[in-house]
Amino acid sequence: MNGQDFPGWHGTTIIGVKKAGQVVIAGDGQVSLGQTVIKGTARKVRRLSPGGFDVIAGFAGSTADAFTLLERLESKLEATPGQLARASVELAKDWRTDKYLQKLEAMLIVSDGKEIFVITGAGDVLEPEHDVTAIGSGGNYALAAARGMMDSDMTAEDIARKSMAIAADICVYTNGNLTVETISA
Repeated sequence: MNGQDFPGWHGTTIIGVKKAGQVVIAGDGQVSLGQTVIKGTARKVRRLSPGGFDVIAGFAGSTADAFTLLERLESKLEATPGQLARASVELAKDWRTDKYLQKLEAMLIVSDGKEIFVITGAGDVLEPEHDVTAIGSGGNYALAAARGMMDSDMTAEDIARKSMAIAADICVYTNGNLTVETISA
């Protein structure tokens, strides 16, 4: 069965919100295969602590591919402690140029509490302009909702949770079982 015949995995919404010295990354728990929900409690947001340096990361895409990328990111962070931007760029370079890594289908949102980045297989390390970013099948819904709330008195976590609830109401590949990780600058 080749990739065109396979019905495809869907079902991730990950959001990152940076506000008032705090970053929150939240992800839903749904994984779908075609029109079927396979699992509703997947954990797609993780805390990494290479060398005592805390980073939170959320992933969209293939789980095995994402874990491969998270392991690579951890090794890059161990080589460049406290330098998330540099580790992210090094990961993106490897991902873009390594024949094995090029086949990986995932995206990451990562933060150390000071910076927040989206890392893609196209070699991109993107820092959001408006301190909010989202990826996955419901990412655009969550992003639009969060952007609308950024000027409110809501905390980063409140914005992330409300945005994910809105995305879950709209996107059939997103549910309300959230994993939320918070990190401060």
